[in-house]
Amino acid sequence: MTPDLDALAQQIIYAAEGATRYLVALAGPPGAGKSYRSAQLCDAINQRLPGQAELVPMDGYHFDNAVLGEQQVPVKGAPHTFDVEGLRCDLERIRQGAHPVAVPVFDRPLDLARAGGRLITLEQRIVIVEGNYLLLDRSPWRELRPLFDWTLFLDVDDVVLIDRLINRWLEMGQDRTGALERTHHKDMLNAQLVKSCCLTPDQRWR
Repeated sequence: MTPDLDALAQQIIYAAEGATRYLVALAGPPGAGKSYRSAQLCDAINQRLPGQAELVPMDGYHFDNAVLGEQQVPVKGAPHTFDVEGLRCDLERIRQGAHPVAVPVFDRPLDLARAGGRLITLEQRIVIVEGNYLLLDRSPWRELRPLFDWTLFLDVDDVVLIDRLINRWLEMGQDRTGALERTHHKDMLNAQLVKSCCLTPDQRWR
């Protein structure tokens, strides 16, 4: 990874020095490893500043299948299938730092979001927000940009994304035909959108 994990963690710590709240956006296409890398980054920061970093996953703001309905469930994961306004409101509350903020988390095996699945406390002043569309240059997503102090984009080649996404679907019980269909006709369409319609990040993480 460039920059390496330790260097990036230290960079964020320096940048956040003296800040009551410091929000970092980690964006990237499906299959880029955002959840894994953001957890690593959070842990690396907490090793240096115990208890001061936490994660907010964008996936917790998926609309429920009951809200999406039969016609939209097959494209769940596209930009319009998220509660962007709910995410924006929670990020504003986190920035204010007046009270702890409960945020939802997504349970992938169950395919649903759990309300209040994580609590952002006042001590957790460095908050890493990760998700596909955090830097999408389309309204209402682009309105999130002023809420972030620093933005990162996780760059991964398409061939790697495809391999990871196919394996993800296979591990979730899809047969190979279904895994290929979902990868190429759902996830990779979203990946190309993320890559081609992205606000310029402060830094790219390769």
